[in-house]
Amino acid sequence: MSQNKSNVSSTAHTGPKKSFFQENERSITFIVAGIIVLILLYFGYQRLYLAPRAEKAANQMYQAEYYATIDSLQSKAIQGDGSFPGFKEIAEEYSNTKSANIANAYLGGLYLRQKDFQQAITHLEKYTETGSEVLDPLVIGLLGDAYSEEKIYDKAANFYKKAAEKSSNIYTSPMFLRKLGLVYEELQDFAKAEAAYQKIHNDFPESAEATTIESFIARVQAKQK
Repeated sequence: MSQNKSNVSSTAHTGPKKSFFQENERSITFIVAGIIVLILLYFGYQRLYLAPRAEKAANQMYQAEYYATIDSLQSKAIQGDGSFPGFKEIAEEYSNTKSANIANAYLGGLYLRQKDFQQAITHLEKYTETGSEVLDPLVIGLLGDAYSEEKIYDKAANFYKKAAEKSSNIYTSPMFLRKLGLVYEELQDFAKAEAAYQKIHNDFPESAEATTIESFIARVQAKQK
């Protein structure tokens, strides 16, 4: 990769360059919060398999889910509190259940917020797609975030592209298309970056990302001259 990488964190400001996580912390927080809400719904309409192990695992997850919503208690969400297991124990103890699968999604999001990107990748890659049009792209996008932080931009691009295409909607698709454009800029592939940004402009004009996307388009067009 070229050493003269484009600065993707800002188009105008000066000063220390923020990390990819800092620039996208709001959307990452949204993803983790989205997972928390979706899990509560998930067990409401999906029948668990491998009962009674799966049922026991599901019944033990509620305390870890509660801890996951509180920043200061997220270590307990991962490790447990001595009385209730954390997501790590659930993922290991109840492997091959839906609860363990969802626990890995939680763990990936929590480790990402703690900036332990290798652990985030390890658990997110253990996640098996459920068929959910919202949860699956969110988890795939988290993998893109983790690989971006590790500066493995080719893999990040693959996951962002997959997340954006997994379920076309105004909330997750433009968010991941924007991130896709950013990593293409890191890869010095400005034509692909422009295509990602143009898709936001053309297909999701009412999205939050569309309000500033013209400046992104202009930036990569200038770099292609």
